Amino acid sequence: MSAMAETNPVHVSLREVTGETVRTICRLEVKPTQQNFVAPNALSIAEAYFTEEAWFRAIYADETPVGFVMLYDNATEGRYYLWRFMIDQHYQGLGYGGRALELVIDHVRGRPQASELGVSYVPGEGSPGAFYRRYGFVETGEVHGGERVMRLEIEKR
Repeated sequence: MSAMAETNPVHVSLREVTGETVRTICRLEVKPTQQNFVAPNALSIAEAYFTEEAWFRAIYADETPVGFVMLYDNATEGRYYLWRFMIDQHYQGLGYGGRALELVIDHVRGRPQASELGVSYVPGEGSPGAFYRRYGFVETGEVHGGERVMRLEIEKR
């Protein structure tokens, strides 16, 4: 657990997006300077409904929705990829993203054949590359569609 999560009394959780919450989750946005780094949540949710391997959740801080995460979760092949991850512009810098990422990593750790979690990011000013490195992701040297690929080794507990 990160130092920020240990000192932050707010409970961060991952919850299913429901008919009652979907509009609120779709209204969450990153800063204007970050919009080229992640797709809007509405697009992500639409893609999830047409991708069998999509696993997506809203990120909550106590009872407030603060972000969104989506995995490519292929248990049959043991392939796990952090497809989308965002914290709303009003809630960035408060430790919620780090705690949510730890919850995602714990989720993947419990999945069949999980040995690594992949992620990619668009390089540039304000990109999330440094954030992922703080949580143990390492550059692979691969580039897909202009995005740099990183991997995190998953250790079973």
